[in-house]
Amino acid sequence: MKTYAYTINLKNNPEAYKKYHRAVWPEIIECNRKLGIIRSKIFLLGTRVFMIIETEDSFDPVKDLQNYASGPREKEWDALMCTFQEPVPEAAEGEWWAQMELVFDLDDY
Repeated sequence: MKTYAYTINLKNNPEAYKKYHRAVWPEIIECNRKLGIIRSKIFLLGTRVFMIIETEDSFDPVKDLQNYASGPREKEWDALMCTFQEPVPEAAEGEWWAQMELVFDLDDY
């Protein structure tokens, strides 16, 4: 299993963002599972969002996350979420969700 962490900022309405994530559309759940995402958790502090995903070993974030919004409902969800989001200042050019660097893992000790 692989683990990835990402961050993004919300530009408005954290309460609405949380409301949508309390009732994620079934197509989005299915899409995540088809991509090889085993677990996904999103945390929020103020307007900073942190997402951690655990994936199958074959998961390739560059390739697989590009295929995320391939269906009509996934595209609709992605467009809707983008109305709330903006890249963090530390994001690389063209990066929406900025991938975070792992600096400590308790399992290593």
